[in-house]
Amino acid sequence: MSTKSILIVEDEESLRKFISRNLSARGFQVYTAGNGLEALALFESKSLDLIILDVMMPNMDGLETCRRIRQVSTIPIIVLTALDEESDKVAALDQGADDYLTKPFGIEELLARIRAMLRRARWEVNPSASREVLRFDKIELNVGAHTVTCRGQQLTLTRTEYDLLHFFMQNAGKALPHRLILQNVWGPEYGNEAEYLRVYIGRLRRKIELDSANPELLKTEYGVGYRFG
Repeated sequence: MSTKSILIVEDEESLRKFISRNLSARGFQVYTAGNGLEALALFESKSLDLIILDVMMPNMDGLETCRRIRQVSTIPIIVLTALDEESDKVAALDQGADDYLTKPFGIEELLARIRAMLRRARWEVNPSASREVLRFDKIELNVGAHTVTCRGQQLTLTRTEYDLLHFFMQNAGKALPHRLILQNVWGPEYGNEAEYLRVYIGRLRRKIELDSANPELLKTEYGVGYRFG
């Protein structure tokens, strides 16, 4: 397996060096930046597999940095925040973050999140599977090519959005509990992050529903979770 490259964006030098040393010791190629502007420059010049991004930084904060990266890339992004308010976590997810960690955190917890993100990010197109297509209503999902069309238009989805829609289409018609969705899409380490689902379900609805406020495809099952179809 090729060496994975990770960009650490953190203005606190001691924490940046601590994360960098630990990731380097585990075989990752590590790049570091102290603010969002430096991060964008490295993002444009390096081949990266994942970004670890602090929220509170000078020059350009993590949320704006995340938003700009998401405009052009589906690279996995883990946000670090010292704020434990749900609204701050939701703001990070709204800008396209795939996951977040609240400071202080242990290095093993960060490594587990990194492994989960990289595991989901293995998007090698498989020509032999490119003919496998899931269809429901006006949506077609090409499993091999990782493409989705809705009402004849190809959608631009992040990897998390794609994985979420894929899981729903595989289980069309079933009421799926929150924990089951989280563990199948984010990984077995997850299960209590209800805000992840609220944000990503909302993002999917805006892309596949004619009226996201009155969804006909991706419905809430109150007290249970969600149902597709």
